[in-house]
Amino acid sequence: MTLAALVDAGVDPRAIQDATASLGLPGVLKFETVRRGGFRSTYARVEAPEEHAHRHWRHIEEMIDRSSITPRQKDLAKRIFLKLGEAEARVHGVDLSKIHFHEVGAVDSIIDIVGAAVGLDLLGVDRFEASPVPTGRGFVRAAHGRMPLPAPATAELLRGVPLAESTIDGEMTTPTGAAILSTVVERFHALPAMTIEAIGLGAGTRETEGQANILRLFVGSVDLPASADRVWALETNLDDLPGELVGYTMTKLMEAGALDAFLTPIQMKKNRPGVMVSVLCDEPRIPALEEILFRETSTLGIRRYAVSRHKLRRQAVTIETKFGPIKGKLGWVGDRPPSFSPEYDDCVRVATATGQPLREVYDAAQTAYAAQTAGRTDEARGG
Repeated sequence: MTLAALVDAGVDPRAIQDATASLGLPGVLKFETVRRGGFRSTYARVEAPEEHAHRHWRHIEEMIDRSSITPRQKDLAKRIFLKLGEAEARVHGVDLSKIHFHEVGAVDSIIDIVGAAVGLDLLGVDRFEASPVPTGRGFVRAAHGRMPLPAPATAELLRGVPLAESTIDGEMTTPTGAAILSTVVERFHALPAMTIEAIGLGAGTRETEGQANILRLFVGSVDLPASADRVWALETNLDDLPGELVGYTMTKLMEAGALDAFLTPIQMKKNRPGVMVSVLCDEPRIPALEEILFRETSTLGIRRYAVSRHKLRRQAVTIETKFGPIKGKLGWVGDRPPSFSPEYDDCVRVATATGQPLREVYDAAQTAYAAQTAGRTDEARGG
């Protein structure tokens, strides 16, 4: 349904079909127009021979790596499958390396997930949000027998996600759908204030009584203040690394172009004290910064998500002080008077050169700026 909604919203179906064909699987992806509950929608159909083979996570990962899709699309597809694998591992109490996928390891499911990853990337949006998730009610029959809804893997994937009440008997959210949502969605809430540019309707396989079996995808824009932008946050938890190595890692992250890097004390499994490393960066710097984290720390995984920033408008200035010129920044919002922040490195330079305490250099810069601002105000009043 996600894949169909993406195509219905305007993503080129041929691009997705070519991408999934490069997986080398004996399946063909087709799109057709159908009606569900009286509404026109798009249905994604995978025509593939029935098979009984179960694939392990590493087999699927190798298949994705061999395909012709872009590195970003490969990364997203593998992250979705990794979510599924980790959920299955927790449900069955085994290591990820021993997990073999049942339904989601079949040809149609692999094409579905990889196609969705390609389509989500081609959609070209900055952010995904979703409403609370309806899982349906009753029972479902799968490879492990009859299970109550939501299915165990689906429930595991939806940890921390708000669920919506559903009056429909039957499975309304599959593990595949839950994995896609939990991987790409940044926030679950009601439809935000936005200018709608396109609507995609993805049809489910069956008709449901009392409700159209359709997934709606809204594509639009949200007006952000001129001083707002979007960056990426990288996070990982550490509890077995000496403080000197953590400090060295933070230095390397900043040298590699991180916008910011900081540590948060946390309590980890078995009550072990640890730290969470948080990094803010622009999207092009993600690979280099993640490489530093993997190389310099013992982490086995890094969380990654987009965040919005609301920033003060900024301007670089130089203030004349009794110790000489000191650089700084002005920051302001709207018509409010700007605030002044001396540059740390420049204050250190002046303090080192003059032999003055660093705090006195800071105070001198703030005093000089206040006097300069007061002088301009007096001149304006005199005029």
